[in-house]
Amino acid sequence: MVRAYLYLAVFIPLTCIFSVSAIVSSFFIASDRCFAWHARLWGRLALALNQVSVTLSGVEHLPEGPVIFMSNHQSNFDILALLSLIPRRIYWIAKKELFAIPVFGPAMRRGGYIPLDRGNGRKALQSMDEAAAAIQQGKSVVLFPEGTRSPDCDLLPFKRGGFILARKAGVPVIPVTINGSGKINPASQILLYPGSISITIHPPVAVPGELKRSDAESWMMNNVREEIESVLEH
Repeated sequence: MVRAYLYLAVFIPLTCIFSVSAIVSSFFIASDRCFAWHARLWGRLALALNQVSVTLSGVEHLPEGPVIFMSNHQSNFDILALLSLIPRRIYWIAKKELFAIPVFGPAMRRGGYIPLDRGNGRKALQSMDEAAAAIQQGKSVVLFPEGTRSPDCDLLPFKRGGFILARKAGVPVIPVTINGSGKINPASQILLYPGSISITIHPPVAVPGELKRSDAESWMMNNVREEIESVLEH
């Protein structure tokens, strides 16, 4: 626990510095490009601070054009790992509460991230429409279909929202498996350990045009889940 508090004593000021720098820099450089640079460096420094190494495989599966990355979710270090190595400029669909954090929240908005109000169905649908429009403009987004962190690294039931988004945007879903992060920062615990994280990018799952809406979403959900589970360590 001491390790976690020492980490936070450095991580929180580091996050504030990067958030302010990203906001200020974005007035002089294209905001999304500027934010992406800050986010990647922030992620790598935050990982190094806890002595975490990350490996990435499956990059050859990435198609041209915008995609939706869907990953399992074991800990807060998943975000840092994905930011540090995914070879795309990525935008997050994140719970709206994060956008209320001083400095950090405005930086996320400035970077083009999309808030999701999970407690309000109408606003959640509006968020998905905004995300679909952003994807159609060429942006790749990341989301966790489980909706929250798994307490034991096993996959939780998937939420349907991300698959509705894929159908609306008409772009493929890229399943992503993360292993190791749950051992570094167990869900709902203030504990940190050094270690390694592996990220596996799977072949794209395309929207099946021959199926009706609900069947297409269910088909994608099942296939994405199978891909993520195929290399998931329990």
